[in-house]
Amino acid sequence: MKKISLIAAGAALIALTASGAQAQQTLDAVKKRGQVICGVSQSLPGFANPDAQGNWAGFDVDMCKAVAAAIFGDVKRVKFVPTTAKERFTALQSGEVDFLARNTTWTMSRDVQLGFDFVGVNFYDGQGFMVPKKLGVKTAKELKGATVCTQTGTTTEQNLADFFRANKMEYKVVAFEKNDEVLAAYDSGRCDVFTTDRSGLAADRTKLKSPNDHLILPDVISKEPLGPLVRHGDNNWGDVIRWSFFVMVNAEELGVTSANVDQMKSSANPEIKRMLGGEGDFGKMLGLDNAWAYNIIKMVGNYAESYEKNVGPKTPLGLERGVNALWSAGGLQYAPPIR
Repeated sequence: MKKISLIAAGAALIALTASGAQAQQTLDAVKKRGQVICGVSQSLPGFANPDAQGNWAGFDVDMCKAVAAAIFGDVKRVKFVPTTAKERFTALQSGEVDFLARNTTWTMSRDVQLGFDFVGVNFYDGQGFMVPKKLGVKTAKELKGATVCTQTGTTTEQNLADFFRANKMEYKVVAFEKNDEVLAAYDSGRCDVFTTDRSGLAADRTKLKSPNDHLILPDVISKEPLGPLVRHGDNNWGDVIRWSFFVMVNAEELGVTSANVDQMKSSANPEIKRMLGGEGDFGKMLGLDNAWAYNIIKMVGNYAESYEKNVGPKTPLGLERGVNALWSAGGLQYAPPIR
């Protein structure tokens, strides 16, 4: 019995070691390559959008930059790969990108059947509807018989069908693979309604010929927890992405910003000391330098800084924090402690 137990224990140890080695592969490959390859949206203002010179900016882009800052101490070490909703999962599965930071909804089938691991929810959202003001519609339940523009390869189509079926309303759908095609069809009057996540509607409204002529209805018909994702089996790599995000949330809660992070390095607060590398080897746990979190905050900012700069009330999107506020302010954003 003792021999069998020892053999079983040895096999378990070998399996664990092999699993750990496999999980380490992506991080090692990224380090060797010298850059992170990040899958993003093609053109979604506030979240991932290139300027005329090809410089990317946005809330999701900051997630990519945070990972580069954590690994390399350099936010320029990112290659952005724009993907459609339909292409994004193939790009991740095939290894074309290292991870997705692309307003992607966490669902059971994507998590289990497609073989991905969502590392967290960086934006809590819900599906909504945008209509021309001249339509005179005030709620989604007045959309009986409407023609609705949407994008293929998303949860949006399923939610749309569920909503109209539940309310016993007929509708016609006009679907396209690329978001800009959906927006162009809506803006030209080919359909009465445009539906996607409410954050996406706010972003896309800024691209219309006459943004002020359009209204986002108050209805929210689904839960859309959006967040970065990696491939199943990329455990250590997933930890790097996950904790890069958690650092930004914890930094906001602890009052550490890109402007004061240098002063905060001398803080007596043990949570801040652990986060900024003054105590413990938390960076080394991830296979990174102990300055990983400091670099994220210094080069990208905390969660609030990224939110307010890209999608907040003072931006063209004008999104209030709402459920994306910290848990201590009545929202859902909550990060485990670094300890």
